[in-house]
Amino acid sequence: MSKRPPLTDAEGEVRELTEADLHEFRPAHEVLPSATLKALGVRGPQKAPTKERITIRLSRDVLEAFRATGDGWQTRVDAALKDFLARRARGGRTTG
Repeated sequence: MSKRPPLTDAEGEVRELTEADLHEFRPAHEVLPSATLKALGVRGPQKAPTKERITIRLSRDVLEAFRATGDGWQTRVDAALKDFLARRARGGRTTG
């Protein structure tokens, strides 16, 4: 491997990066300690990626009620919708 020039000069200014520099870069999860990644809030891949990111419009009162339950409110919305579908599949009552 050829010797690359330092990324910064004596004043700490970063030099212009070259294509060769970019090819040497590695993802953070490969080079940072796991404790640092955890402190930065970096999560690994989902164990079972089963959810899909969507946009949905909800009534303000519904949204406020779920948010008021604290962290994990989106998971509780998902659970409530699953419960609705299960009751509907059983022929149960699905409206208020």
